[in-house]
Amino acid sequence: MKTSREALRRLTVGTLMPGFVGTTVPAWIEREYAAGLASVCLYGANVVDPDQLAQLCGSLRSVAPDVIVAVDEEGGDVTRLHYPTGSTQPGNALLGRLDDTALTRDSAAAIGRELAAYGINLDLAPVVDVNSADENPVIGVRSFGAEAAHVARHSAAYVDGVQSVGVAACAKHFPGHGDTVTDSHHALPRVHAEAHVLDARELEPFRAAIEARVACIMTSHVVVSAIDAERPATFSPVVLGDVLRDRLGFEGVIVSDALDMAGASAETGIPEAAVRALVAGCDLLCVGSETTEDCYLAVVEAVVRAAESGRLPLERLEEAAARVVLLSQGFAAGGPGAHGRTADVVEPGWANGALVGGFEVGDAVRTWLDAPGEAVIVQVASDPNLAVGRVAWGPTAAGLTTPEGDVPEGARVAVAGRGLAAGHPLWEVADRLRAQGHPTIVVDCGWPRGGADLVTFGGSVVVAQALGRYLGVPAR
Repeated sequence: MKTSREALRRLTVGTLMPGFVGTTVPAWIEREYAAGLASVCLYGANVVDPDQLAQLCGSLRSVAPDVIVAVDEEGGDVTRLHYPTGSTQPGNALLGRLDDTALTRDSAAAIGRELAAYGINLDLAPVVDVNSADENPVIGVRSFGAEAAHVARHSAAYVDGVQSVGVAACAKHFPGHGDTVTDSHHALPRVHAEAHVLDARELEPFRAAIEARVACIMTSHVVVSAIDAERPATFSPVVLGDVLRDRLGFEGVIVSDALDMAGASAETGIPEAAVRALVAGCDLLCVGSETTEDCYLAVVEAVVRAAESGRLPLERLEEAAARVVLLSQGFAAGGPGAHGRTADVVEPGWANGALVGGFEVGDAVRTWLDAPGEAVIVQVASDPNLAVGRVAWGPTAAGLTTPEGDVPEGARVAVAGRGLAAGHPLWEVADRLRAQGHPTIVVDCGWPRGGADLVTFGGSVVVAQALGRYLGVPAR
Protein backbone atom coordinates (compact mmCIF):
# COMPACT_ATOMS: atom_id res chain seq x y z
CA MET A 1 0.00 0.00 0.00
CA LYS A 2 1.39 3.37 -1.00
CA THR A 3 2.18 5.75 1.85
CA SER A 4 0.41 9.09 1.52
CA ARG A 5 2.38 12.29 1.02
CA GLU A 6 1.00 13.58 4.32
CA ALA A 7 2.33 10.50 6.12
CA LEU A 8 5.71 10.85 4.41
CA ARG A 9 5.87 14.49 5.42
CA ARG A 10 5.14 13.63 9.05
CA LEU A 11 7.88 11.01 9.06
CA THR A 12 10.26 13.50 7.46
CA VAL A 13 9.77 16.31 9.96
CA GLY A 14 10.17 13.68 12.67
CA THR A 15 13.84 13.49 11.65
CA LEU A 16 14.62 17.23 11.53
CA MET A 17 16.34 19.54 14.01
CA PRO A 18 16.39 23.09 12.63
CA GLY A 19 17.68 26.17 14.31
CA PHE A 20 15.92 29.48 13.86
CA VAL A 21 16.64 33.19 13.71
CA GLY A 22 15.80 35.45 16.63
CA THR A 23 15.21 35.32 20.37
CA THR A 24 11.56 34.28 20.32
CA VAL A 25 9.85 31.19 18.92
CA PRO A 26 8.91 31.70 15.24
CA ALA A 27 5.36 30.89 14.17
CA TRP A 28 6.61 28.29 11.68
CA ILE A 29 8.27 26.29 14.46
CA GLU A 30 4.92 26.14 16.30
CA ARG A 31 3.16 25.08 13.11
CA GLU A 32 5.70 22.41 12.26
CA TYR A 33 5.65 20.97 15.77
CA ALA A 34 1.93 20.33 15.28
CA ALA A 35 2.88 18.62 12.02
CA GLY A 36 5.38 16.32 13.76
CA LEU A 37 8.64 18.31 14.04
CA ALA A 38 11.03 16.26 16.17
CA SER A 39 13.50 18.79 17.51
CA VAL A 40 14.89 22.30 17.52
CA CYS A 41 18.40 23.45 18.29
CA LEU A 42 19.30 26.65 20.11
CA TYR A 43 22.44 28.62 19.30
CA GLY A 44 24.32 31.57 20.76
CA ALA A 45 22.46 34.06 18.60
CA ASN A 46 19.21 32.95 20.24
CA VAL A 47 20.50 33.88 23.70
CA VAL A 48 20.61 37.35 25.27
CA ASP A 49 20.68 36.60 29.00
CA PRO A 50 19.32 33.98 31.45
CA ASP A 51 15.92 35.65 31.82
CA GLN A 52 15.38 35.85 28.05
CA LEU A 53 16.57 32.25 27.60
CA ALA A 54 14.17 31.05 30.29
CA GLN A 55 11.33 32.90 28.59
CA LEU A 56 12.29 31.47 25.18
CA CYS A 57 12.45 27.91 26.51
CA GLY A 58 9.21 28.40 28.42
CA SER A 59 7.46 29.62 25.28
CA LEU A 60 8.87 26.73 23.29
CA ARG A 61 7.74 24.13 25.81
CA SER A 62 4.29 25.71 26.07
CA VAL A 63 3.66 25.27 22.33
CA ALA A 64 5.80 22.15 21.81
CA PRO A 65 5.90 20.20 25.08
CA ASP A 66 7.41 17.02 23.60
CA VAL A 67 9.91 18.55 21.18
CA ILE A 68 13.56 17.67 21.73
CA VAL A 69 15.39 20.90 22.55
CA ALA A 70 19.10 20.62 21.79
CA VAL A 71 22.09 22.86 22.35
CA ASP A 72 25.88 22.73 21.95
CA GLU A 73 26.81 23.17 25.60
CA GLU A 74 30.25 21.58 25.72
CA GLY A 75 31.59 23.66 28.59
CA GLY A 76 34.73 25.73 28.13
CA ASP A 77 35.14 27.54 24.84
CA VAL A 78 31.93 26.25 23.24
CA THR A 79 28.91 27.47 25.18
CA ARG A 80 25.45 28.58 24.15
CA LEU A 81 23.78 29.16 27.51
CA HIS A 82 26.58 31.54 28.48
CA TYR A 83 27.29 32.91 25.03
CA PRO A 84 27.17 36.60 26.08
CA THR A 85 29.42 36.19 29.14
CA GLY A 86 31.49 33.00 28.73
CA SER A 87 31.23 29.52 30.18
CA THR A 88 31.33 28.77 33.89
CA GLN A 89 32.94 25.36 33.19
CA PRO A 90 36.64 24.78 32.42
CA GLY A 91 36.21 22.73 29.25
CA ASN A 92 37.53 19.40 28.03
CA ALA A 93 41.21 20.07 27.45
CA LEU A 94 41.83 21.43 30.95
CA LEU A 95 39.71 18.69 32.52
CA GLY A 96 41.79 16.20 30.58
CA ARG A 97 44.99 17.78 31.86
CA LEU A 98 43.74 17.53 35.46
CA ASP A 99 42.89 13.88 34.70
CA ASP A 100 40.31 13.47 37.44
CA THR A 101 37.36 11.65 35.88
CA ALA A 102 35.21 12.42 38.92
CA LEU A 103 35.78 16.12 38.25
CA THR A 104 34.89 15.64 34.58
CA ARG A 105 31.70 13.83 35.56
CA ASP A 106 30.79 16.57 38.04
CA SER A 107 31.36 19.30 35.45
CA ALA A 108 29.17 17.46 32.94
CA ALA A 109 26.46 16.87 35.54
CA ALA A 110 26.45 20.58 36.38
CA ILE A 111 25.98 21.35 32.68
CA GLY A 112 23.17 18.80 32.53
CA ARG A 113 21.38 20.25 35.54
CA GLU A 114 21.53 23.72 34.04
CA LEU A 115 20.16 22.46 30.73
CA ALA A 116 17.36 20.58 32.48
CA ALA A 117 16.48 23.70 34.42
CA TYR A 118 15.70 25.43 31.13
CA GLY A 119 13.82 22.43 29.74
CA ILE A 120 16.64 21.48 27.34
CA ASN A 121 16.97 17.71 27.02
CA LEU A 122 19.72 17.06 24.45
CA ASP A 123 23.30 18.25 24.88
CA LEU A 124 25.32 18.00 21.67
CA ALA A 125 28.38 17.06 23.69
CA PRO A 126 30.90 15.73 24.56
CA VAL A 127 33.55 16.14 21.89
CA VAL A 128 35.37 12.81 22.00
CA ASP A 129 37.81 13.51 19.16
CA VAL A 130 41.46 12.77 19.90
CA ASN A 131 43.27 16.01 19.06
CA SER A 132 46.29 14.40 17.41
CA ALA A 133 47.03 17.42 15.17
CA ASP A 134 48.24 20.43 17.19
CA GLU A 135 47.30 22.79 14.36
CA ASN A 136 43.71 21.49 14.24
CA PRO A 137 41.67 24.67 13.64
CA VAL A 138 38.31 23.50 15.02
CA ILE A 139 38.85 20.88 17.77
CA GLY A 140 41.82 21.90 19.93
CA VAL A 141 40.74 22.58 23.51
CA ARG A 142 37.35 21.00 22.80
CA SER A 143 39.18 17.66 23.06
CA PHE A 144 40.17 15.91 26.28
CA GLY A 145 43.64 15.33 24.87
CA ALA A 146 45.91 13.74 22.30
CA GLU A 147 45.95 10.16 23.62
CA ALA A 148 43.07 7.80 22.89
CA ALA A 149 42.78 5.92 26.19
CA HIS A 150 42.90 9.20 28.09
CA VAL A 151 40.18 10.73 25.92
CA ALA A 152 38.10 7.57 26.25
CA ARG A 153 38.10 7.68 30.07
CA HIS A 154 36.98 11.27 30.21
CA SER A 155 34.45 10.84 27.40
CA ALA A 156 32.71 8.09 29.35
CA ALA A 157 32.75 10.21 32.51
CA TYR A 158 31.21 13.16 30.68
CA VAL A 159 28.45 11.02 29.14
CA ASP A 160 27.67 9.55 32.55
CA GLY A 161 27.55 13.00 34.14
CA VAL A 162 25.16 14.56 31.64
CA GLN A 163 22.84 11.57 31.40
CA SER A 164 22.75 11.03 35.17
CA VAL A 165 20.53 14.11 35.44
CA GLY A 166 18.15 13.13 32.64
CA VAL A 167 19.69 14.96 29.69
CA ALA A 168 20.77 13.03 26.60
CA ALA A 169 24.44 13.27 25.60
CA CYS A 170 25.78 13.17 22.03
CA ALA A 171 29.38 12.05 21.44
CA LYS A 172 30.97 13.74 18.43
CA HIS A 173 32.32 13.86 15.69
CA PHE A 174 32.24 10.28 14.38
CA PRO A 175 34.52 8.68 13.33
CA GLY A 176 36.91 11.42 14.47
CA HIS A 177 37.78 15.04 13.62
CA GLY A 178 40.98 15.28 15.64
CA ASP A 179 43.51 14.43 12.93
CA THR A 180 42.45 17.25 10.61
CA VAL A 181 43.96 20.60 9.69
CA THR A 182 40.85 21.85 7.87
CA ASP A 183 37.72 23.24 9.54
CA SER A 184 34.66 21.42 8.14
CA HIS A 185 32.64 24.62 8.59
CA HIS A 186 34.64 26.02 5.68
CA ALA A 187 35.73 23.05 3.56
CA LEU A 188 35.83 19.24 3.45
CA PRO A 189 38.61 17.78 5.61
CA ARG A 190 40.25 14.42 4.93
CA VAL A 191 41.88 11.97 7.30
CA HIS A 192 44.43 9.65 5.70
CA ALA A 193 45.43 7.55 8.71
CA GLU A 194 45.67 3.80 8.18
CA ALA A 195 42.83 1.56 9.34
CA HIS A 196 44.68 0.15 12.35
CA VAL A 197 45.52 3.67 13.53
CA LEU A 198 41.89 4.77 13.19
CA ASP A 199 40.72 1.73 15.15
CA ALA A 200 43.14 2.30 18.02
CA ARG A 201 42.94 6.08 18.11
CA GLU A 202 39.77 7.61 16.62
CA LEU A 203 37.32 4.83 17.45
CA GLU A 204 38.44 4.08 21.03
CA PRO A 205 36.64 7.07 22.65
CA PHE A 206 33.47 6.23 20.75
CA ARG A 207 33.64 2.67 22.06
CA ALA A 208 33.90 4.10 25.58
CA ALA A 209 30.95 6.42 25.00
CA ILE A 210 28.84 3.57 23.65
CA GLU A 211 29.77 1.43 26.64
CA ALA A 212 28.61 4.35 28.83
CA ARG A 213 25.26 4.09 27.00
CA VAL A 214 25.49 7.42 25.19
CA ALA A 215 22.10 8.31 23.69
CA CYS A 216 23.38 9.91 20.48
CA ILE A 217 26.45 10.07 18.29
CA MET A 218 27.07 12.94 15.88
CA THR A 219 28.69 12.45 12.50
CA SER A 220 31.56 14.44 11.03
CA HIS A 221 31.72 16.02 7.60
CA VAL A 222 35.12 14.39 7.14
CA VAL A 223 36.34 11.92 4.52
CA VAL A 224 38.16 9.09 6.28
CA SER A 225 39.90 7.44 3.36
CA ALA A 226 40.67 4.11 5.04
CA ILE A 227 36.92 3.54 5.55
CA ASP A 228 35.28 5.39 2.63
CA ALA A 229 37.56 7.32 0.32
CA GLU A 230 34.72 8.99 -1.57
CA ARG A 231 32.09 10.17 0.92
CA PRO A 232 32.20 12.23 4.11
CA ALA A 233 31.12 10.25 7.15
CA THR A 234 27.72 11.99 7.29
CA PHE A 235 26.89 10.58 3.86
CA SER A 236 28.61 7.22 4.12
CA PRO A 237 26.60 4.04 4.76
CA VAL A 238 29.94 2.29 5.24
CA VAL A 239 30.97 4.60 8.08
CA LEU A 240 27.53 4.77 9.70
CA GLY A 241 26.26 1.28 8.92
CA ASP A 242 29.23 -1.07 8.70
CA VAL A 243 31.38 0.66 11.32
CA LEU A 244 29.14 2.51 13.79
CA ARG A 245 26.11 0.21 13.77
CA ASP A 246 27.59 -3.19 12.96
CA ARG A 247 31.16 -3.15 14.25
CA LEU A 248 30.70 -0.86 17.29
CA GLY A 249 27.13 -1.96 18.01
CA PHE A 250 25.64 1.50 18.50
CA GLU A 251 21.84 1.35 18.73
CA GLY A 252 21.01 4.96 19.60
CA VAL A 253 20.32 8.05 17.49
CA ILE A 254 22.82 9.10 14.83
CA VAL A 255 22.74 12.90 14.59
CA SER A 256 24.22 14.69 11.61
CA ASP A 257 26.56 17.59 12.17
CA ALA A 258 25.06 20.84 10.89
CA LEU A 259 24.12 20.54 7.24
CA ASP A 260 24.72 24.22 6.57
CA MET A 261 28.47 23.65 6.98
CA ALA A 262 30.55 23.83 3.82
CA GLY A 263 31.86 20.30 4.37
CA ALA A 264 28.28 19.04 4.00
CA SER A 265 26.47 21.24 1.53
CA ALA A 266 28.78 23.67 -0.28
CA GLU A 267 28.48 21.68 -3.50
CA THR A 268 24.94 20.28 -3.25
CA GLY A 269 22.89 22.62 -1.08
CA ILE A 270 21.23 21.75 2.22
CA PRO A 271 18.12 19.91 0.90
CA GLU A 272 20.21 17.43 -1.08
CA ALA A 273 22.58 17.03 1.88
CA ALA A 274 19.58 16.14 4.05
CA VAL A 275 18.51 13.38 1.67
CA ARG A 276 22.03 11.97 1.44
CA ALA A 277 22.41 11.95 5.22
CA LEU A 278 19.17 10.04 5.77
CA VAL A 279 19.99 7.53 3.05
CA ALA A 280 23.40 6.93 4.65
CA GLY A 281 21.94 6.20 8.08
CA CYS A 282 21.53 9.47 9.99
CA ASP A 283 18.38 9.61 12.12
CA LEU A 284 18.19 13.24 13.27
CA LEU A 285 19.34 16.01 10.96
CA CYS A 286 20.89 19.16 12.38
CA VAL A 287 19.84 21.59 9.66
CA GLY A 288 21.82 24.64 10.79
CA SER A 289 22.05 27.60 13.13
CA GLU A 290 19.98 30.12 11.20
CA THR A 291 17.44 27.93 9.44
CA THR A 292 14.80 30.00 7.69
CA GLU A 293 11.30 28.80 7.02
CA ASP A 294 12.05 28.65 3.29
CA CYS A 295 15.17 26.54 3.83
CA TYR A 296 13.31 24.21 6.18
CA LEU A 297 10.44 23.72 3.72
CA ALA A 298 12.90 23.03 0.92
CA VAL A 299 14.52 20.31 3.04
CA VAL A 300 11.14 18.77 3.82
CA GLU A 301 10.15 18.75 0.15
CA ALA A 302 13.45 17.20 -0.94
CA VAL A 303 13.18 14.37 1.58
CA VAL A 304 9.52 13.66 0.77
CA ARG A 305 10.31 13.50 -2.94
CA ALA A 306 13.23 11.16 -2.28
CA ALA A 307 10.92 8.90 -0.30
CA GLU A 308 8.27 9.01 -3.01
CA SER A 309 10.79 8.08 -5.69
CA GLY A 310 12.28 5.24 -3.69
CA ARG A 311 15.73 6.85 -3.50
CA LEU A 312 15.17 7.09 0.26
CA PRO A 313 13.64 3.75 1.25
CA LEU A 314 10.51 4.09 3.34
CA GLU A 315 11.91 1.63 5.88
CA ARG A 316 14.98 3.86 6.39
CA LEU A 317 12.81 6.94 6.98
CA GLU A 318 10.54 5.04 9.38
CA GLU A 319 13.53 3.66 11.25
CA ALA A 320 15.06 7.12 11.69
CA ALA A 321 11.83 8.70 12.92
CA ALA A 322 11.21 5.81 15.32
CA ARG A 323 14.64 6.16 16.91
CA VAL A 324 14.03 9.87 17.47
CA VAL A 325 10.68 9.12 19.13
CA LEU A 326 12.43 6.70 21.50
CA LEU A 327 14.99 9.40 22.33
CA SER A 328 12.22 11.87 23.14
CA GLN A 329 10.50 9.33 25.37
CA GLY A 330 13.70 8.27 27.11
CA PHE A 331 14.79 11.82 27.92
CA ALA A 332 11.50 13.62 28.37
CA ALA A 333 12.05 17.15 29.61
CA GLY A 334 10.33 18.78 32.51
CA GLY A 335 9.14 22.32 32.03
CA PRO A 336 11.59 25.20 32.44
CA GLY A 337 12.30 25.68 36.11
CA ALA A 338 11.46 22.07 36.92
CA HIS A 339 14.91 21.57 38.41
CA GLY A 340 15.49 25.13 39.58
CA ARG A 341 16.66 27.89 37.26
CA THR A 342 20.30 28.25 38.21
CA ALA A 343 23.09 25.79 37.59
CA ASP A 344 24.72 23.81 40.34
CA VAL A 345 28.27 25.12 40.01
CA VAL A 346 30.90 22.48 40.71
CA GLU A 347 32.60 24.87 43.11
CA PRO A 348 34.49 22.37 45.30
CA GLY A 349 36.38 21.11 42.26
CA TRP A 350 38.23 24.30 41.49
CA ALA A 351 37.45 26.96 44.08
CA ASN A 352 40.71 26.00 45.79
CA GLY A 353 42.84 26.77 42.74
CA ALA A 354 42.87 23.25 41.33
CA LEU A 355 42.56 24.48 37.74
CA VAL A 356 46.07 25.90 37.84
CA GLY A 357 47.31 22.34 38.25
CA GLY A 358 46.33 21.74 34.63
CA PHE A 359 48.23 24.75 33.28
CA GLU A 360 51.51 24.28 31.44
CA VAL A 361 53.94 26.69 33.11
CA GLY A 362 57.42 27.47 31.84
CA ASP A 363 60.44 28.74 33.76
CA ALA A 364 59.97 32.29 32.43
CA VAL A 365 56.67 32.51 34.31
CA ARG A 366 58.28 31.76 37.66
CA THR A 367 60.89 34.44 37.02
CA TRP A 368 58.12 36.86 36.03
CA LEU A 369 56.14 36.12 39.20
CA ASP A 370 59.16 37.00 41.33
CA ALA A 371 59.91 40.25 39.48
CA PRO A 372 58.92 43.65 40.94
CA GLY A 373 56.17 45.82 39.53
CA GLU A 374 52.40 45.66 39.10
CA ALA A 375 51.09 42.62 37.21
CA VAL A 376 48.72 43.31 34.31
CA ILE A 377 47.21 41.29 31.47
CA VAL A 378 46.86 42.51 27.88
CA GLN A 379 44.56 40.39 25.73
CA VAL A 380 45.05 40.33 21.97
CA ALA A 381 42.03 39.65 19.75
CA SER A 382 42.02 36.15 18.27
CA ASP A 383 39.59 35.11 15.58
CA PRO A 384 37.37 32.25 16.77
CA ASN A 385 36.29 29.27 14.72
CA LEU A 386 32.61 28.96 13.85
CA ALA A 387 32.02 26.26 16.46
CA VAL A 388 33.03 28.70 19.21
CA GLY A 389 31.52 31.84 17.69
CA ARG A 390 31.82 35.31 19.18
CA VAL A 391 31.53 34.15 22.77
CA ALA A 392 33.15 36.16 25.56
CA TRP A 393 36.48 34.54 26.48
CA GLY A 394 39.73 34.86 28.33
CA PRO A 395 40.88 37.48 30.85
CA THR A 396 38.77 40.15 29.13
CA ALA A 397 35.58 38.22 29.92
CA ALA A 398 36.73 38.01 33.53
CA GLY A 399 37.41 41.76 33.77
CA LEU A 400 41.17 41.27 34.17
CA THR A 401 42.70 43.13 31.23
CA THR A 402 44.41 46.43 30.59
CA PRO A 403 44.63 47.98 27.08
CA GLU A 404 48.14 47.93 25.68
CA GLY A 405 48.28 51.72 25.60
CA ASP A 406 47.34 51.95 29.30
CA VAL A 407 49.99 49.62 30.71
CA PRO A 408 51.59 51.44 33.67
CA GLU A 409 55.29 52.22 33.68
CA GLY A 410 57.29 49.45 35.32
CA ALA A 411 54.47 46.92 35.10
CA ARG A 412 54.94 43.22 34.42
CA VAL A 413 52.77 42.16 31.50
CA ALA A 414 51.16 38.86 30.57
CA VAL A 415 50.04 39.01 26.93
CA ALA A 416 47.15 36.58 26.34
CA GLY A 417 45.71 35.16 23.15
CA ARG A 418 44.73 31.87 21.53
CA GLY A 419 45.40 30.13 18.25
CA LEU A 420 48.96 31.42 18.50
CA ALA A 421 50.33 30.48 15.10
CA ALA A 422 53.47 32.17 13.81
CA GLY A 423 51.59 35.07 12.21
CA HIS A 424 49.37 35.91 15.19
CA PRO A 425 49.46 39.65 16.09
CA LEU A 426 50.14 38.76 19.74
CA TRP A 427 53.82 38.22 19.03
CA GLU A 428 54.24 41.81 17.83
CA VAL A 429 52.43 43.12 20.92
CA ALA A 430 54.74 41.12 23.18
CA ASP A 431 57.82 42.42 21.31
CA ARG A 432 56.65 46.04 21.67
CA LEU A 433 56.10 45.66 25.40
CA ARG A 434 59.50 44.06 25.90
CA ALA A 435 61.10 46.86 23.90
CA GLN A 436 59.48 49.32 26.33
CA GLY A 437 61.20 47.54 29.22
CA HIS A 438 58.26 45.55 30.57
CA PRO A 439 58.95 42.01 31.81
CA THR A 440 56.60 40.16 29.46
CA ILE A 441 55.30 36.62 29.20
CA VAL A 442 52.97 35.08 26.62
CA VAL A 443 49.85 33.21 27.72
CA ASP A 444 48.10 30.84 25.31
CA CYS A 445 44.44 30.39 26.23
CA GLY A 446 44.02 27.63 23.65
CA TRP A 447 45.68 24.45 22.48
CA PRO A 448 49.45 25.12 22.42
CA ARG A 449 51.26 25.54 19.13
CA GLY A 450 54.63 26.39 20.64
CA GLY A 451 56.30 29.54 21.94
CA ALA A 452 54.01 30.45 24.84
CA ASP A 453 55.34 30.72 28.39
CA LEU A 454 52.06 29.63 30.00
CA VAL A 455 49.22 27.58 28.50
CA THR A 456 45.80 27.44 30.15
CA PHE A 457 44.21 24.92 27.74
CA GLY A 458 40.99 26.90 27.66
CA GLY A 459 39.52 30.36 27.48
CA SER A 460 36.40 30.14 29.62
CA VAL A 461 35.67 32.68 32.35
CA VAL A 462 36.39 30.25 35.17
CA VAL A 463 39.78 29.41 33.64
CA ALA A 464 40.58 33.11 33.19
CA GLN A 465 39.69 33.77 36.81
CA ALA A 466 42.09 31.03 37.89
CA LEU A 467 44.76 32.58 35.68
CA GLY A 468 44.20 35.99 37.23
CA ARG A 469 44.58 34.62 40.74
CA TYR A 470 47.75 32.75 39.78
CA LEU A 471 49.33 35.82 38.18
CA GLY A 472 48.20 38.15 40.95
CA VAL A 473 46.03 40.30 38.67
CA PRO A 474 42.84 41.56 40.36
CA ALA A 475 39.56 42.06 38.54
CA ARG A 476 39.14 45.67 37.41
